Amino acid sequence: MDMLSKILIEPFADMWAAPDFLLQVLWEGLVSGVLYALIALGFVLIFRSSRIFNFAQGIMVVFAALTLVGLHALGVPAWVSVALTLVVMFGIAVAIERVVLRPLVGQPDIILFMATIGITLFLIGTGELIFGGENKVMITADLGIPTGDVVLEPFGGFLLLQHLDITVVVAAVALVGALLLFLNKTQMGRAIRALGDDHQAALSVGISLQTIWVLVWFLAGVIALVTGIAWGARAGVSFALEIIAYKALPVLMLGGLESISGAIIGGLAIGLLEKLFEIYWGQPLLGGSTEAWFAYMLALVVLLFRPQGLFGEKIIERV
Repeated sequence: MDMLSKILIEPFADMWAAPDFLLQVLWEGLVSGVLYALIALGFVLIFRSSRIFNFAQGIMVVFAALTLVGLHALGVPAWVSVALTLVVMFGIAVAIERVVLRPLVGQPDIILFMATIGITLFLIGTGELIFGGENKVMITADLGIPTGDVVLEPFGGFLLLQHLDITVVVAAVALVGALLLFLNKTQMGRAIRALGDDHQAALSVGISLQTIWVLVWFLAGVIALVTGIAWGARAGVSFALEIIAYKALPVLMLGGLESISGAIIGGLAIGLLEKLFEIYWGQPLLGGSTEAWFAYMLALVVLLFRPQGLFGEKIIERV
């Protein structure tokens, strides 16, 4: 009974005993969850339109951030560097569609998945050749991103919010809002959705597969750039950032590979839950470091009961 009380009751008692600290934990989890959701959105966009699981999304985050920092190091103004980085990401999208995807149309899904692994290795080699392998500092100040702190005093305590984190959350919400407007209100956005809903029907009414592929890979590149700026400002810009993209995998398992809302809700849920578990259960009971594996265990539990994820469509096969 004492052990059960320690596991189930004491953590909740600690939460309510220090509500200001609980708010701090929730805020940090929210920021992480927003970034997880952004990475997952890149996977979802490409999978919905092409049924390709884009293993290269992680290195696209790194490559976009390295391109931005590298251009600025050559003396290019910060926001011009952002624009040129978007041009580079568009060029990568065009090259991937023409050189890699177009010749593989109609091939099994595993072939296309292996192709994205090849893209990953190519971008790693190209990035190391051009930018080197050392850690670089994100140009936060030159982009006008504030770096101070905001201190609030809820419940008689204090809540520390970094300007950087506030900017990341606001920018992520604006990007997701713009993306949803694009998908729901524009002709190209509706074409992307149609291709994801019914591939053959969309092609039969004249929707260009090649154009949509270029567009969704470019949108994934835009998301990669925003994510790279956010993570790079927090942890520096290096090829180690690619590992962060793997956290999108449990987000996709939780939210489903085809659901944009699932990616958003799954990312926020994992960010919040892994932070709460780390602080209130992981550190006192398991010695900490539970953030490295908690998301994967949570996704595994979900998959045991709902293999398509919480928001994925149930697959029905006729036999």
